[in-house]
Amino acid sequence: MNKLDSELVAGRFLEEGYSITKDKKSADVILFNTCSVREHAEERVYSRAGTLKSLKRKNPHLVIGVLGCMAQNHQGQVIERLPHVDLVAGPRKINSIPDLVDDIKKSKTQVIAIDKEGEEYTDVFRREDARETPFQAYVKIMEGCDCSCTFCIVPSVRGSEVSRSPDVIVDEVKKLADSGCVEITLLGQTVNSYGKGLNPKIDLGGLLEKVHEVEGIRRIRFITSHPIFVRKSLIDAMSDLPKVCKYLHIPAQSGSNRILKLMKRGYTSERYVEMVNELRENVKGIEIASDFIVGFPTETEEDFQNTVEFMQKVRFQNSFVFKYSPRPGTDAAELEDDVPLTVKKERNQILLNVQNRVSLEKNKDIVDKKVEILVEGPSKSNPQRQTGRTDSNAIAVFESPNNLKGKFINVEITNATSLTLFGRPI
Repeated sequence: MNKLDSELVAGRFLEEGYSITKDKKSADVILFNTCSVREHAEERVYSRAGTLKSLKRKNPHLVIGVLGCMAQNHQGQVIERLPHVDLVAGPRKINSIPDLVDDIKKSKTQVIAIDKEGEEYTDVFRREDARETPFQAYVKIMEGCDCSCTFCIVPSVRGSEVSRSPDVIVDEVKKLADSGCVEITLLGQTVNSYGKGLNPKIDLGGLLEKVHEVEGIRRIRFITSHPIFVRKSLIDAMSDLPKVCKYLHIPAQSGSNRILKLMKRGYTSERYVEMVNELRENVKGIEIASDFIVGFPTETEEDFQNTVEFMQKVRFQNSFVFKYSPRPGTDAAELEDDVPLTVKKERNQILLNVQNRVSLEKNKDIVDKKVEILVEGPSKSNPQRQTGRTDSNAIAVFESPNNLKGKFINVEITNATSLTLFGRPI
């Protein structure tokens, strides 16, 4: 979501006659687009923005801005800690950023532009030359979140759910396809709750059907989903529509029903397993990914072992594992953070080890099989290798002296690690 927001902001500046520079010393405007999911991300912004103080002193006309979730979360605190910052703007101010910068230049004053409760999301015109990868694109289908997970700050910084019109989304996808885009990823904080408030009624499954009809698009992905919104229409769309990738990121967060209840996730571990079984029965070749939080307040060794057993039972393709840390403004922050950091680190590593074993076993099963990958470009570690992803989001690498970026290539898998498939082009 932040990558797309940054692209949209850059596009708006390009529309106003700006150009993008990689040299911060020559910049007229430097913007930090931020995330508030974890405190560490916010502290990095304070650190990096803080290093610009001397640059601002040398160039008083430089406009420095902090945008996005952290701006919405901290508001005036940003300028208190970073007096050289000129602009603080919430996530729904994307369309206004160039105008706000112009106001700052004219008035020589700092501006705090925070999203107000109930403020509508405004569609932003996108520029093709602001996108890093011409053959891939993110498309925002909704903004905000109405869930009440006790550990999450997103609803308070992103606002209530607003779904974009399916006609507007399809029109955007058509323009992307006309420009050479072959893979799109539909985005939402809780993407599979799409459709709230729209008339006539439509959900994510219905939207996928419409987007599937767009000529030129060969792959459709979507992230991130919530378990309680995995409906039959979505399962049918993933089963019936060839362009829809067979991959679903649905964070479980815990395998303990007691902890899930404290998190206000709205499901049990048993219901999650039923959902996964239904998906695997109906969507051939689907892979499931998850997120987990270890060390949530009051998590006992029994709770954690339930999570380990749950992970072993579901057998995710991959999982992101996070150590719990309190986020001010969330319900969980009112609970005592009573799991020692050493225990959190130990549990984090145990889950990662379990996941790595499962991922390796699953990837080894693909050895000697043929897969189609969309090449994303040369490997960062070895330019003689090309890297890309399969339909089910597995990373695959193969030897080739040619840059095949943006092309679909069939690859025979010859070896695998827990993270990567290795093969040869056919």
